[in-house]
Amino acid sequence: MRKLIKFLFSRNSLIILLLLVQIVFLVTTVFLLSEHFLFVYLFLMLLDTVLIVYITNTSENPSYKLPWIMALLVFPLFSGLAYVLIKTDLGHRIFKKNYSEKIKESKSSLPQDPYVLQQLCECSKGHYNLANYLLQHGGYPVYHNSFSEYFSDGELMFAAMKREIMKAKRYIFLEFFIIAKGEMWNETLRILKEKASEGVDVRLFYDGFGTQMQMPHRYFQELEKFGIHCKVFNGFKPFLSNSQNNRDHRKILVIDGHTAFTGGINLADEYINRIERFGHWKDGGMLCRGDAAWSFTVMFLQLWEMDSRSTGSINSYRPPSRPTGNFDGYIQPYSDSPTDKEYVGKCVYMDIINNAKNYVYIMTPYLILDHEMITALGLAAKKGVDVRLLLPHIPDKWYAYSTAWSYYRELLESGVRIFEYTPGFIHAKNFVSDDEICVVGTINLDYRSLYLHFECAAVMYGCSIAEEMREDFDETLRKSIEITTDDCITRPLYKRIVSWVLRIFAPLL
Repeated sequence: MRKLIKFLFSRNSLIILLLLVQIVFLVTTVFLLSEHFLFVYLFLMLLDTVLIVYITNTSENPSYKLPWIMALLVFPLFSGLAYVLIKTDLGHRIFKKNYSEKIKESKSSLPQDPYVLQQLCECSKGHYNLANYLLQHGGYPVYHNSFSEYFSDGELMFAAMKREIMKAKRYIFLEFFIIAKGEMWNETLRILKEKASEGVDVRLFYDGFGTQMQMPHRYFQELEKFGIHCKVFNGFKPFLSNSQNNRDHRKILVIDGHTAFTGGINLADEYINRIERFGHWKDGGMLCRGDAAWSFTVMFLQLWEMDSRSTGSINSYRPPSRPTGNFDGYIQPYSDSPTDKEYVGKCVYMDIINNAKNYVYIMTPYLILDHEMITALGLAAKKGVDVRLLLPHIPDKWYAYSTAWSYYRELLESGVRIFEYTPGFIHAKNFVSDDEICVVGTINLDYRSLYLHFECAAVMYGCSIAEEMREDFDETLRKSIEITTDDCITRPLYKRIVSWVLRIFAPLL
């Protein structure tokens, strides 16, 4: 009862209530007007007709168009106004403009060494083509004098994160979607306070929905007195706005510009299995050391300074010296944003699937696909490539799990093999193919990651980390069950119907 009362009078409840009030007001207004003024009703119907023609002719993904068109047909009064409200959101336009300007300002800080690109071309023309795409349309170079380390679970990665943070001399940049009170955050905060007291520049960037909705009001402002500078990305406000869809889903930790981490792991206890929420939490991540870490540094500063007019040079954060040693393969970190029409994360995944020769193994917590991705996975399997998907058996979101099942039979019949991790929940976002190319990052196989969120990852060409990822995949398979077409056929009818309906509206979830 105390928890219920606390929730009802919390800041989060107020935000939810204000959003509901706005929705109810819009619905009520539309229906009242339609009952009393025929011309208003006719105007809205005309508006919906125009919008359907407009949506049909946009360049957006067809899977995204379909639910909007259906909504306009089924709920013609409310849906038309809702679509106009979302698409004419002035705040969203300003948001995109500010980020685009920061990207342009920082472009000179990410030069490509032409010799490295030429070396990669001599090793593999296919890898060169993908790297060149990321360079030209993502803005991120490929590096050679760097190396990577793979972590097969959150516990291993957290231990490495603490070890590297303790070594910081100049700065520590942290950017996470979720930060929650508990053992993981408390231990991290203890070290950050210690480093800040030594004069290290500590900055913490957190998402306005993933974190802000979980922590007490003004919690992060209190950290300023310890020398930890905090910023919220796109603070969640109780107003209907398209920009609220664009979350910072990235996970980045940068130490002094020479060491960086990314992957699926947030700063909350379930990620290191200190608490159990959905069985055993299986995650993954990576460390990169050397020149490649610089791209993660720039990514962080691009968003950190998006709402400021800072004229400081990003290059002033460069490490004073370059690494030396025997480096392993090529590493290309990259970021993806919803502020342009270039869906970098999706294109990287598609390229790996389309060019796989022997196998492509995928770990993902969510499977919400468009027609292009379904076709690519099916075609690869039909060509004889061993295509395997590894997903959770215990989901964190019932609707995402149910939607995933709507794709299972179609994929299985094309030759794709699907497995579910029986001990619990998989949160890793890993692609590995042919022991030659792999991706570790934050990008899920769903619409939000591929089209709406700010995301990041690193693609690695010819690195030994690919073999480690394949071995981890094989080990995880031994704890998983394989889904068959019989499982899809014998699934209860009501569950199949729910999956079919959710699939229609999946791009809007």
